[in-house]
Amino acid sequence: MVKLFGWEFRREDEANTNLISFTAPDKDDGAVTVAATAFAGAFIDLEGSVRTEAELISRYRTMALQPEIISAVDEIANEAVNRDDDGDVVKVYLDKVEISPKLKKIIEEEFEIVKKLLKFNSRYYDIFRRWYIDGRLYYHAIIDPKKTEEGIQEVRYIDPRKIRKVREIARTRAPGSQDTLVQTKNEYYIYNDRGFAQGMKSVVPSASGLRIAKDSIVQVTSGIMDSNQTMVLSYLHRAIKFLNELRTMEDATVIYRVSRAPERRVWYIDIGQLPKQAAEQYMRDIMVKHKNRLNYDNVTGEIRDDRRFMTMLEDYWLPRREGARGTEVSTLPSGQNLGKMEDVLYFQKRLYGSLCIPMSRLDPESNFNLGRPMEITREELKFGKFIDRLRTRFAMLFTEMLEKQLVLKKIFSIEEWLVIKDLIEYEFIKDSYFTELKEQEILLSRMNVITSMEPYIGRFYSNEYIRKNVLKQDNSDMEELDEQIAEEQENFQYLPADQKMMLQQQEAQQQQMAQEQDQMAAQQATPEGQAMATVDQMKQNPNRSLQDESKFKQAQKMLPKKSP
Repeated sequence: MVKLFGWEFRREDEANTNLISFTAPDKDDGAVTVAATAFAGAFIDLEGSVRTEAELISRYRTMALQPEIISAVDEIANEAVNRDDDGDVVKVYLDKVEISPKLKKIIEEEFEIVKKLLKFNSRYYDIFRRWYIDGRLYYHAIIDPKKTEEGIQEVRYIDPRKIRKVREIARTRAPGSQDTLVQTKNEYYIYNDRGFAQGMKSVVPSASGLRIAKDSIVQVTSGIMDSNQTMVLSYLHRAIKFLNELRTMEDATVIYRVSRAPERRVWYIDIGQLPKQAAEQYMRDIMVKHKNRLNYDNVTGEIRDDRRFMTMLEDYWLPRREGARGTEVSTLPSGQNLGKMEDVLYFQKRLYGSLCIPMSRLDPESNFNLGRPMEITREELKFGKFIDRLRTRFAMLFTEMLEKQLVLKKIFSIEEWLVIKDLIEYEFIKDSYFTELKEQEILLSRMNVITSMEPYIGRFYSNEYIRKNVLKQDNSDMEELDEQIAEEQENFQYLPADQKMMLQQQEAQQQQMAQEQDQMAAQQATPEGQAMATVDQMKQNPNRSLQDESKFKQAQKMLPKKSP
């Protein structure tokens, strides 16, 4: 087996990752599928898909220089990634991950380190724009081989035209059948500094390319594949045809306007009975005579004689024989539809439609309207969903980086990470007022429905029905909200206003009773207070014994005498 450059993880259960099937694995990473071989000098044919893919990337970048594509990509990037006042662009959420709070805190800290390695908070626009145009991103994760527990030290961007993923598969004959079974044997990347678009027909491991371990590379693609499922396409690929049509229509419009804008004169020259050669000479003399122009040069003060030779855009000269009308000069009108741009605008709309851009966003005369969400167009709703899909796909970059960072630092194993990776969510800072209005309108309409149904809750509708069918809460949402409500019922801050007032009154009464008891205890601590307590106690018992009567009289003597 050929030694690979870079580093890779040691997986404990490697057999389960290379399961046998009758078809090759269906992945959207655009890897070249080749037959596994034991010979180190085996050739990998990269003439077809790799070279075509590298040329496509160059074509996408050329398209991105066109004004219409620049405006469309800027609109998409500005909507997809934004930065808040604190400088954050994206945050990680681990609510669905069932791990300890300590591990959640560690993942959040490592996520911040990953963003610093990518310089994402400062270069988020360039990174997203590059991924959107090329349809893929490649980074080399560099570590210190002597200190792998310190994680990734640096990441470096790789031009996608210089690298390609290769997947080696082994084909074996199925028992008792003529069909073949497929098993993935190895995956790696091939890097060539000259690029794959320079006429390279094949790759030899020792000469034409460097084989790199797959764990050393961070890859995220658009997920769009061609019809053969062999090549990754960019989001700009569907706009190639419409951009070419728009450019063709614009060029045709310019040519038509230049050629039909001037008014032309038609000269009918009477040549009488002149022979052919003499008639031709006479025509040339007339043409030269009327083509002479005296121009004054205001720089040198000279007068120049400029001769204007006949071209397709200038006058027409036609001979006329004797017997017809004499010499005549008439005028051909210019084009009549020079001010119409419907054809160009039609192809422009198709171009923006292929990129899922609402036309209202690119119209310079349209104003930003902060109206009700009921007025939001269907294009805006589709555009919002498209942006959400872009964010979800682009967030795979952070998942790949977190995997390498957490496994290198031995916080998680590969097997543990595979269990939780799909539960990690990322929330990008949103700057769409339309999305906020839509969510508010939906919530308000649901509250109005609940208000209308309140008299019938408990009779015809259950609370669970309301929560599932009106509020659209699933079982996990209901459990989470029930736990939050139970916690808030014990917290004075979240109690209703009437309960707060009742508790405050009870607390005030308890404080008043405590003060009265304290005052009585203080009075009873003095001799006069004890005597008064004894008198009050004896008065309640009229059938007192002789001993109690004696105590009663002594207590009365200790009380202060009332003034008359």
